[in-house]
Amino acid sequence: MAIRAALSRVKIASFPSCSSPFILVQIIFPASALQRQICLLPRLSLIDSPVALSVEGAGDLGLRRHYHDGRPRGPLWRGKKMIGKEALFVILGLKRFKDDDEKLEKFIKTHVLRLLKMDKIAVLTELERQGEVDLAVKIFHVIKKEDWYKPDVYMYKDLIVSLAKSKKMEATMEMWESMRKEKLFPDFRTYAEVIRGFLRFGSPADAMNIYEDMKKSPDPPEELPFRILLKGLLPHPLLRNQVKQDFEELFPEKNIYDPPEEIFGMK
Repeated sequence: MAIRAALSRVKIASFPSCSSPFILVQIIFPASALQRQICLLPRLSLIDSPVALSVEGAGDLGLRRHYHDGRPRGPLWRGKKMIGKEALFVILGLKRFKDDDEKLEKFIKTHVLRLLKMDKIAVLTELERQGEVDLAVKIFHVIKKEDWYKPDVYMYKDLIVSLAKSKKMEATMEMWESMRKEKLFPDFRTYAEVIRGFLRFGSPADAMNIYEDMKKSPDPPEELPFRILLKGLLPHPLLRNQVKQDFEELFPEKNIYDPPEEIFGMK
């Protein structure tokens, strides 16, 4: 009652316009740090404000939120990929035993095999993200033995790209052959990454084998793999001319930069 009487005696118009009705809270309750922060809020009416004030008895100030304030909801281990506790435990265990084959195989049998479908996929994705490609390959082989598994080009793509970026080209080709046995064709970005990997690895012949496989793909051709080859095959003019001829036939409106011949001893 005392608070309501005080509010009725104060005229809002007599105060500066920068504070609006929230200035009353600061006057009546000057000791509260929270109330001092309220005074800094934009000019809003008490009815339309997303923060509603309720006065229930002397000295009682309640705040009721009608919006998400940005604070995390739920356990911190649940991120965008919804990694569960079991999956997180498995990831840590796999990384712990990755240098001990015997303990690793035992851990896979006792903990990985009992994971649910989505947890297995989450473990595979997270291992790829962390660059643990050898562990990711092991989890992929576990997934392939599941009854619910169906050939998925995107699952292969992520593994192949991760292996190629890690310069594990032998494992990359094993995964590539496994994918082709399941009659799957990757997208042009996967071709580009594998071709780039072989060129970095110093194997232009293997890069050309991937290129020939790309030409059989039912998807329409894209420029990126061709340009990677045209750049990477500069020291190999015969192979480059073959790719250049195909590029000019497929993309007649595009230009190709040819460096001076003397740079690589081509005369």
